[in-house]
Amino acid sequence: MNCYEHTFIARQDLQENQGQQLLNKYKDIIAKNSGKVLKVEEWGLRNLSHNIKSNKKGFYFHIKFEGMGETIQELEKLGNIDQMLIRFLTVRVKKHDLETNYFSKKEL
Repeated sequence: MNCYEHTFIARQDLQENQGQQLLNKYKDIIAKNSGKVLKVEEWGLRNLSHNIKSNKKGFYFHIKFEGMGETIQELEKLGNIDQMLIRFLTVRVKKHDLETNYFSKKEL
């Protein structure tokens, strides 16, 4: 199995329970298509560099997982038709860094 990272941006008017439902939906898609979720990060509401589909902000979610080609095909197929998503990106990586959380809140 290959290592992948899947990041998606949901609309800014997303409710908190809808965010969890969306995250669970994509985790289930990975699991049903021979994948294994290793880590999930919720980066929260962030400003976009430019407006995308009339949105100035979006909720970011990041999933690190292992999977095969069919897993990626299913993720991207359902990502294209999901009305709650603004953008998504799946990237193949050589090795996962499960310790570092790049968008964690830093204490002063």
